Amino acid sequence: MSHKRSDRMMRALTYVNEHGTARLTELVRELGVSSATMRRDLADMEEQGLVLRTHGGVRALDPTTEVPVLLRDSRFREAKLRIAQHAAGLLPPGRYSVAISGGTTAAAVARALATRPDLAIATNALTTATELAARSNLQVIMTGGFVRSSSLEAVGVLAEHTFNAINVGTAFLGTDGISVRGGATTHDETEARTNHAMVAHAERVVVVADGSKVGRVTLAKMADLEEIDVLVTDSSADPAALDAIAAAGVDVQVVADDGPVAAVRPAEGPAAPR
Repeated sequence: MSHKRSDRMMRALTYVNEHGTARLTELVRELGVSSATMRRDLADMEEQGLVLRTHGGVRALDPTTEVPVLLRDSRFREAKLRIAQHAAGLLPPGRYSVAISGGTTAAAVARALATRPDLAIATNALTTATELAARSNLQVIMTGGFVRSSSLEAVGVLAEHTFNAINVGTAFLGTDGISVRGGATTHDETEARTNHAMVAHAERVVVVADGSKVGRVTLAKMADLEEIDVLVTDSSADPAALDAIAAAGVDVQVVADDGPVAAVRPAEGPAAPR
């Protein structure tokens, strides 16, 4: 799916969720596309369980439904790239190992690390493994497990066994929500258990999340705040939620639209291995 189409479908989904229902003519006018193009988009969105088509229009389903990864890739793209570049720069020089979860921001971190030498990357994300596997400078470890169609992540006992069998210096964790109340959360409890296995075998855990995820709580907990060392986010995040997360002991680093990174809670030295 092209970035242009995924962005258009996300805009349509946002409009429908905000209004509850929408006529086809409304969406055509709002998005500036033809009726035929909009019908194709809505048919695909209904097939993915995101909306319900009605006569002459469309109706919202549950607005908290997990958005497929191929659509998520278009949201907050510039912010995610800045977050990823900064997060990749947190690694020490020399031979090193990392684990990278699924999610579009975590995938952007993987791309930012693609040219680094002497790096081992363990991941349960099919998109990340496929993109990096051909690079001779990297050692890519792909977990087993069954694949979730919405996130393209391998999850379950086989994936957990892989993470339980290795130790890494840093785990980069993508998330659907991070807050004082919920910790780092996701929509699927099996995915949460798999990602917690990754977290438990990392010396340092870095959560990468655009500002829309900060202060949000979803179904299943992947990690308590006590297990998270660093949060890298962007300036659109709710300041009060960031302050609360920082007060809980997380090193919160905010990537500005331009200029230097702002530390809500300055780092007090390297995180101690767990």
